[in-house]
Amino acid sequence: MAHIRKTIRENIVTTLTGLATTGSSVYETRIFPINYAKLPALMVYTQDDNVVEYTITSSSRTQHRQLTCVIEGHIKATANIDDTIDTISEEIEEAMATDRTRGGNAKDTKLQTTEIEFEEATQKVGLVRFTYIVDYVTVENAVQTGA
Repeated sequence: MAHIRKTIRENIVTTLTGLATTGSSVYETRIFPINYAKLPALMVYTQDDNVVEYTITSSSRTQHRQLTCVIEGHIKATANIDDTIDTISEEIEEAMATDRTRGGNAKDTKLQTTEIEFEEATQKVGLVRFTYIVDYVTVENAVQTGA
């Protein structure tokens, strides 16, 4: 079995697949080279997984964790790029709010920040980056499932 972090990340990818603006262009990676012709697209990845407290029991400790999950929206730069960013933002935020427990694997999911950038590579691209905090619980010797 995989770490519950992977299960949570996969749940987010599933949640975001099929949105009106980005459709099936959702990738579970931070390094996937996105083809400009296939934009807009979303990339989902995790960053930090902090253990914020322990509960000591007789056999093992329960870990309360906060997972930092990033969703990046990559958009072709057009005259109405700000409108497209706002549309993608609305779709992502509403989809993420439909199940804050990430399929029963988390206690809560909270939007922490939204950043908007424009990149001047070979093609101009807009970027909207959402940082979510996912609170979940594991047992230190069984991190494949939530506690």
